[in-house]
Amino acid sequence: MADTKTVETEAEKPPRSVRVVLLALMITMMLAMLDNMIVGTAMPTIVGELGGLEHLSWVVTAYTLATAASTPIWGKIGDMYGRKGAFMTSIVIFLIGSALSGMAQNMGELIGFRAIQGLGAGGLMVGVMAIIGDLIPPRERGKYQGMMAGVMALAMIGGPLVGGTITDNWGWRWSFYINLPLGVVSLALISAVLHLPRKRSQSRIDYLGAILLTVGITSIVLVTTWGGSEYAWSSARIMELIGIGVASLIGFVFWQTRAAEPIVPLHIFRSLNFTLMSIIGFITGFVMFGATLFLPLYQQSVQGASATNSGLLLLPMLGAMLVTSMVAGRVTTNSGKYKIFPLVGSVAMVIGLYLLSTMDTGTSRLTSGVFMAVVGLGMGCLMQITMLVAQNSVEMKDMGVASSSTTLFRTLGSSFGVAIMGALFNNRVQDVMSERAGALGSKITEHSAQLDAASLAKLPAEAREAYQYAVSSGTHSAFLLGAVVAVIALVAAVFVKEVPLKGAGPQKDGEPADGAATQPPLVEAV
Repeated sequence: MADTKTVETEAEKPPRSVRVVLLALMITMMLAMLDNMIVGTAMPTIVGELGGLEHLSWVVTAYTLATAASTPIWGKIGDMYGRKGAFMTSIVIFLIGSALSGMAQNMGELIGFRAIQGLGAGGLMVGVMAIIGDLIPPRERGKYQGMMAGVMALAMIGGPLVGGTITDNWGWRWSFYINLPLGVVSLALISAVLHLPRKRSQSRIDYLGAILLTVGITSIVLVTTWGGSEYAWSSARIMELIGIGVASLIGFVFWQTRAAEPIVPLHIFRSLNFTLMSIIGFITGFVMFGATLFLPLYQQSVQGASATNSGLLLLPMLGAMLVTSMVAGRVTTNSGKYKIFPLVGSVAMVIGLYLLSTMDTGTSRLTSGVFMAVVGLGMGCLMQITMLVAQNSVEMKDMGVASSSTTLFRTLGSSFGVAIMGALFNNRVQDVMSERAGALGSKITEHSAQLDAASLAKLPAEAREAYQYAVSSGTHSAFLLGAVVAVIALVAAVFVKEVPLKGAGPQKDGEPADGAATQPPLVEAV
């Protein structure tokens, strides 16, 4: 009896080797999440040294495009040729891009090297989630994916602070060099401890599918990045990109039904749960990145907060997301059930976004903090549960494409969220400034609806008050739109099929992972 209890206790605790791999995965996740946060803080310094202000947006856009376009391809390569090799290759490419970016001598070089970095970044998060899917049985997976969500939250909180500290003390180049020691540690741990089965598919990579998907995703991201800023939404360039994107994606879907080894096997969408998780993931990305863009702007412009501590301004939302992710993962592990979390998370997200839309020039920081915490609670329930359910809705052989597809939908959601909420915000700010400050108001926001602290301080008192009112009006419109969009996630959550997760055990060929077991952990004993 005692022996049985001892065995059960040991079974609950992952082997040391699994814990070492999880540490490496957490470091890699931190790399993927921290990079843009740190670099964003360093951008003014980078422009000051390298020049090329007119190309500034491309430093971020090149990275985002390369990441989004390569994400599904990395997932498929891992499924076909082995997860470990694909993951380590993506880390190496990311580190090469980081080193080259740190050595850039002009803005053109930096943009090109950031694209290389983005190609590697596309495989980082996909690799992390797919390897967890290989190592951890479904019943246990929730708490570990909750830990990864915690890492994401910490990166979003600490990124701007770390970026500011590095730039001020070591110089902007170390914003990229800091990735190198962390990446080397991760590589060493994974190389030494992680031993997944080697694969060698007889099929060739679907190059035509990869090209069509890359062109389609690139067009979408460029439309959402340029629309309303670089070009008017009705301009010929935006219309051309929309046409190219739609045609490429239609062609991609058509080709995937005929390709021998499709990049994104369409049969995974036959699972209702997988399709619903893709929708919920898209909405979560839409809301989260829209919120992280406009909340600091509101607090700096309307509530007078310091831009230096912009990461701390989001602490109520990200802190709530961190705690809720950990709790959701633990409860899922203990109960084997998960449907409650998409439901509760969607409801909290709708309520929280509606509350944020009620903020005005008189809203206190405490009140806005409580509203943010409600949104964070909702996102914490959704962030990793979507990945868990998506992975368990497909066969083991499709684990990589399931992880990459879910990640891609969240990435595209963030692009659409920033673009659509941003367009609504900008239009509202410009309209209100014209109404309340006349010609001066129109001139102030002629080039940008987002003023930095220095520009805001130089405005006459009347114009400053008008701008604060305009920003609160703009955030009202943006967050109200977010609340309406979040209702779609709630509707999707209602139809999620509850399939209790089981523990480890052998899985039959062709058996869906929904409610089934995954392979036992495949790591070297330490």
